[in-house]
Amino acid sequence: MKTSYLKSPDLLPIKESERKITKIGYSFMWIGMVVVLATFAIGGSGVMSLPLPLVLLATLIGSVAIGFFISLTGDIGVEHGLSFPVYMRAPFGTLGTHIPSVVRGIAASMWFGINTYFGATAMNGILNILYGFDNWFVCFIIFALLQLVNTALGIKAVERFADLAAPVIIIISVWMYSSLSDSAAAQGRDIWSWVESPVTGGAAVTAFLVVIFSNMGFWATLAADIPSISRFMKAPRHEKNWFKRNKSSLIGNLITLPLTQTFMVLIGAVSYIAVLNYDPVIALQEAASGLILGILLLMIVLAQWSTNIAANVVPAATIFSNVGGPKFPFWAGVLTAGVVGTIVQPWNLFGVIIPVLLFVGGILSAIVGILVADYYIIRKRRVNVPALYENEGQYKYMNGVNLAGFISWIIGAVASYYVPSFSFIVGFGAGAICYYFLAKYWWFKKYEQAELLDPDDEKYLGISVGRDWEIEINEETVKEAPTGTSLTI
Repeated sequence: MKTSYLKSPDLLPIKESERKITKIGYSFMWIGMVVVLATFAIGGSGVMSLPLPLVLLATLIGSVAIGFFISLTGDIGVEHGLSFPVYMRAPFGTLGTHIPSVVRGIAASMWFGINTYFGATAMNGILNILYGFDNWFVCFIIFALLQLVNTALGIKAVERFADLAAPVIIIISVWMYSSLSDSAAAQGRDIWSWVESPVTGGAAVTAFLVVIFSNMGFWATLAADIPSISRFMKAPRHEKNWFKRNKSSLIGNLITLPLTQTFMVLIGAVSYIAVLNYDPVIALQEAASGLILGILLLMIVLAQWSTNIAANVVPAATIFSNVGGPKFPFWAGVLTAGVVGTIVQPWNLFGVIIPVLLFVGGILSAIVGILVADYYIIRKRRVNVPALYENEGQYKYMNGVNLAGFISWIIGAVASYYVPSFSFIVGFGAGAICYYFLAKYWWFKKYEQAELLDPDDEKYLGISVGRDWEIEINEETVKEAPTGTSLTI
């Protein structure tokens, strides 16, 4: 029997026994993920109008807030073992899932290109110090290939690299902060009070809020597709308490992310105070030299590597694999992400791509709202998982499209566009509210959902009732399984 295009082996639900990412492993992944040029830019732009303590406070608030949203959507992967593009078949349809998913996949690939370029400039600096080598493009190609191979080896290889890189990143980043602080002091600037163009009153409140929502908007993309990572995280069976079930996720999202993000924003701010440039590669080249500079640049290389494979290549490859079907495996998705990230030429479009990607992050915030409304408010975490892999199942809707999802996405995206400084909250709220009313009172009246008609935990929950969802690729009949075992289709 011909295999359904919905049943790509790399997109099947992950069983509890196959989940390899630990609490420490996930936290280490976060330590690497936040060290990107855009994080440093938040710090640099913040101290243009606010003193550093307020920038750090706003960053901490924004990071905790977005960490909470990431934890919410992450439960989709923890509870059911589902990836982002597969669950998106519920609010967007078996065919409709491809459009918003590909938008995220392309954005992730472009971030891969930007971060690879950033890391390649640091790698080139190290090689120039050690061997007199100076060719950033060769470094770009080598660096890209290393990251793609690492990712293609699987999620465990991604976690192992994070375990290796995170301690080094922590140590070197502290050293980096010290070097940049000394450079700022040499310029006669107190990092805790210096502000380039101070603002007061209402303008200061606005600037403070902008820093908060800049941190939130930056991670909106990962808040959407975190299930592609969280489905590999270890979680206890038969645990219905949401907080206990998501303990590993919460530690990483609410503790490691805010602390690391705030420290890296601090480095970006101090870098700007020292040399009026938030790019620490440029700042370090002015503040240090020789072997010390080489070691500091090594942190940039390791961080971009760790960031890209977890936050960009894994989600993008999963999405491209979903679009390609069973004949397009995960490794092919990895290669596609690398190709897309290269052909956009981030070295030429650097100043254009980041604003575009931050805009994309704004419109993706509406998807986060739709996911939360669909998963928590409407389905109450119960999902008819086998039907997600059926060509003619309940998620086919109208020729594979859920109009409630698309209408809500458009409304949320447009709303976020007109308030770019607060795009995440506006896009999230508009998307969630519109989807709730359109889906519950219109679309699901037309296309009945099994888990809404019979909201039975034993039938439609996953690991919290001890179930592994299993999908038989070449069978189309549903076999019932008792609670605590698995349900096969």
